[in-house]
Amino acid sequence: MRSFAKSILILTFLQTAFLCSQNQTSPVSHPGWSYNKTIYEVNIRQYSKEGTFKAFEKHLPRLKEMGVGILWLMPIHPIGEKNRKGNLGSYYSVKDYKAVNPEFGTLKEFKALVDKVHKMGMYVIIDWVANHTAWDNIWMDEHPEFYTKDSLGNFTPPVPDWTDVADLNYDNKELWAAMTDALKFWVEEYNIDGYRCDVAGMVPIEFWVEVRKELDKIKPVFMLAEWDTPEMHKVFDMTYDWSTNKLMNAIAKGEKTAVDMLNNLNDDKDNYPPNAFRMQFTSNHDENTWNGTVFERLGDGAEAFAVFSFLIPDMPLIYTGQEAGLDKRLAFFDKDVVEWKENKFQTIYTKLISLKKNNDVLLNGERGGKITWVNSTDTKNILAFTRAKNKDKIFAFFNFSDKEVEFELEGETISGIYKNYFTGKIETFSDKESFKLHPWEYRVYVK
Repeated sequence: MRSFAKSILILTFLQTAFLCSQNQTSPVSHPGWSYNKTIYEVNIRQYSKEGTFKAFEKHLPRLKEMGVGILWLMPIHPIGEKNRKGNLGSYYSVKDYKAVNPEFGTLKEFKALVDKVHKMGMYVIIDWVANHTAWDNIWMDEHPEFYTKDSLGNFTPPVPDWTDVADLNYDNKELWAAMTDALKFWVEEYNIDGYRCDVAGMVPIEFWVEVRKELDKIKPVFMLAEWDTPEMHKVFDMTYDWSTNKLMNAIAKGEKTAVDMLNNLNDDKDNYPPNAFRMQFTSNHDENTWNGTVFERLGDGAEAFAVFSFLIPDMPLIYTGQEAGLDKRLAFFDKDVVEWKENKFQTIYTKLISLKKNNDVLLNGERGGKITWVNSTDTKNILAFTRAKNKDKIFAFFNFSDKEVEFELEGETISGIYKNYFTGKIETFSDKESFKLHPWEYRVYVK
């Protein structure tokens, strides 16, 4: 019987062991196509009134024009009905790993969507829930031995509040085989490009190592872990950068400062393998629903933090509707359609993705340009840096406060002739310059 406390102890041991040799290169070989990509999270249910694969297809040209590289589809599987939350249930309560939610469409329509994504030069990964299933998953009857049971022999949820799902027991190696078979199914039969793995750290890392080997035999896959500890890079291409996201929220509230962000990014560089991809985000389905929209959490800093997320290592995420200025918390267990409207964020994200795709500085992992911090006379509010790689260079600085700030920046790396990326204005800087920024204002210069 798997103990959650035991899993945490094992995870802590692995993390400690990994950190003892910090900066050790991860053994993961990233797909060659993944180094300059932006990832976009697709909430099929809320994307359109129809909430189907076919309805989402209509948005592909727009996403292609934006420059999106990877589409991450939230779970596509049938949702459990037993102990369901809300009217439609949680996407993460999986009833059958080898089927699609009939509300979204058919397997044939899903295959058509994947094929169309590929024809447009984009890639697709799907959300995978390996830690638990719905209470009426087909395995409940066919393989009750796959599940964790309490002292009375009852199935249990992995976390008390997750009452709509039952915990899987990875002490059972037959479960490993069945889960691996299901993961291979979507790569072999539907040609998807990888997975975003829900609560990946609550599943033994040894399982993921074995799965990755099997999937890469079929095709090079891209694996995103919903977890944020260094040891996950033994097998995953990318992990969540939760610490940076939480700091954005704290800075917006006035609880933290630019110094804290600088220290955080330095710690990240020291603690993670140089070729690890970290995912940067201002929102995702959890943040939006449970913690608030970017405008609730980041206020007038929402735009500055969106830009910041594209300029630091490594891969930025855009959540469904952010490009339309999504300003409501989408319901998680019920229908709640995004209001698609013209918004400045569509243009901002399009320009940022273009910069990401065409500037070597912003390549992911070890291929990107390292950050050099620029000295500021106001370290509390101003964060400034340059990044350089090959012939490319970026000089950026941000006012992470709700005050107008006058300050000086000094450093050899800022000297040169630049173009303001958002205005097109050509400017020349020496190694010491004075600036004034309005509240939450930012500047991005490219050489």
